[in-house]
Amino acid sequence: MSSTITHAPKGLEGIVATNSSICYIDGDQGVLAYRGIDIHELADNSNFEETCYLLWNGRLPKKDELKQVHEQLAAERKLDPAIIELLRTAPKSALPMDVLRTAVSALSFYDPEEKLNDHAANVKKAIRLTSQIAMIVAAYDRLRSGKDVVKPDPSLSHAANFLWMLTGSKPSQTAERAFDIALILHADHELNASTFAARVTAATLSDMHSAVTAAIGALKGPLHGGANEAVFRILEAIDKSGSDAVDYVKGMIAQKKKIPGFGHRVYHTEDPRATHLRKMSHDLCQSSGQQKWYEMSHKIEEFVKAEKKLNANVDFYSASTYHTLGIKIDLFTPIFAVSRVSGWTAHVIEQLDDNRLIRPRAEYIGPAYPQHWVALNQR
Repeated sequence: MSSTITHAPKGLEGIVATNSSICYIDGDQGVLAYRGIDIHELADNSNFEETCYLLWNGRLPKKDELKQVHEQLAAERKLDPAIIELLRTAPKSALPMDVLRTAVSALSFYDPEEKLNDHAANVKKAIRLTSQIAMIVAAYDRLRSGKDVVKPDPSLSHAANFLWMLTGSKPSQTAERAFDIALILHADHELNASTFAARVTAATLSDMHSAVTAAIGALKGPLHGGANEAVFRILEAIDKSGSDAVDYVKGMIAQKKKIPGFGHRVYHTEDPRATHLRKMSHDLCQSSGQQKWYEMSHKIEEFVKAEKKLNANVDFYSASTYHTLGIKIDLFTPIFAVSRVSGWTAHVIEQLDDNRLIRPRAEYIGPAYPQHWVALNQR
């Protein structure tokens, strides 16, 4: 065996796979930063459009540049009629993540920069995909419910537009801001499974649509996306059964079932995104008269932290937050993609700006070499 291959931990845990200037994480200190700016500062002061510009361009936009991003995203909030027809004819029983994956792949047929892979074209595709993915998620949900597609409103922010296109009602300022912060918090997270899948695909000099489709395929897996869906299903089960939240979770632990929404591969302290989502869940549940979802969540968090020494992660409080915003459970993971497309595309742009094919090695653990072929009648 080659001496250049070293033992790799399972799941590549702790392995540095590339250099990147997009996202900084310090798991011991609970730090998450985009382009060096702490996530708490962005959640308190920024908006999703500004965060997108930061991820794609490496710096905060000036006033006229931010206005331009708003205008560009608004201009790209359109889907070819063939995509709408694809959404309309998809089985009503199809998982929204499956529909999103297929529709994003099909978007490439109608993209004017589809054959171009240079930096400028990829930035335009990033803007386009960010607008279109939000539209696909909202449009499919309405079509599967027998409702008309809601046309976007160019005067609204990206966050408000999504809620408007999904529900057909203009969101309150509280709901808009809550969803805007949620989009910021989910925008990027270094080399998670879906982002790594996007970069590996892009590194072959495939196109951005292929890379984002690969990312969506990775996000669909329940070990990456889907934890907040599982969290809310537990909250629903507790509510329907009339059980005490802590007793219900004790029962899950006794059955050796994993409690979703707790612990993280990277963070050894509280996930900084959970800090904001906890407050958002509290405020939204209180303002909507649905305090029970936050109260159950808080009891579970306190118990799991004391009993299992595990902190809530980004998924735990996003469950009650999204539900209170009127979002269906099976849309929780697609909404992750509505935000994370900004990070995926930033990583694709960075990969292609200084590309080298990503081709790791595997540590061979099969039968010792050499083995020999044996004739069929002698086996």
